[in-house]
Amino acid sequence: QSGTFGACLMQTPDVVARAIAAMKAATHVPVTVKCRIGVDEQDPEVALDDLAERVLDAGADALWVHARKAWLKGLSPKENREIPPLDYDRVYRLKQKYPDVFIGINGGIADLDQAVAHLAHVDGVMLGRAAYHDTALLWDVDHRIFGAPKTEPDWIAVRDAMMDYAGRYVAEGGKLGNVTRHMIGLFSSVDGARRFRQILSTDASKPGAGPEVIAAAFAAVGVGSGE
Repeated sequence: QSGTFGACLMQTPDVVARAIAAMKAATHVPVTVKCRIGVDEQDPEVALDDLAERVLDAGADALWVHARKAWLKGLSPKENREIPPLDYDRVYRLKQKYPDVFIGINGGIADLDQAVAHLAHVDGVMLGRAAYHDTALLWDVDHRIFGAPKTEPDWIAVRDAMMDYAGRYVAEGGKLGNVTRHMIGLFSSVDGARRFRQILSTDASKPGAGPEVIAAAFAAVGVGSGE
């Protein structure tokens, strides 16, 4: 709020609309808006429609809606991702009002079954924490959502790609932990997953740690251990 960015901008939709207009005048790439259904004491039926109308009139190409209010007074950013109740129907009604505009939904969507259910009402689904904490669920997106043939993950290729990336990052002066901390959720509920997380969390912070830590972590879940 002190910097006037994020959800508090729902209180000044005209400012957001002017920002969208300026972006559209400066670039040819799509310009999209992500918002809440309202903040604090706002009525979501009024606040969301007001923002949507203004930004779409200004040229926004799509609208992504986190289907919760944000409480600027009394809740932390983390609490605002979990405590305010979800209202998916409010986002569905926005889509009904704008059938020709891309409307995506976000907030509390835990798996691809829920994503498929939402796609019966809106144009897109955004997964945040679910994908971060159980990254492998994204592997089935092309099959479940877009009808591509079902395939199995090539974990050796994933390991090698991450080792290559981490090696370049460390060589440029970065810390291995800055890479591996985002890999913690790569395996969930499989044998060795706990050890995988331990290795990435602990060994990556040791002085001189390099890509070999990633190889050891993958070996803990049986990837590459027999090479």
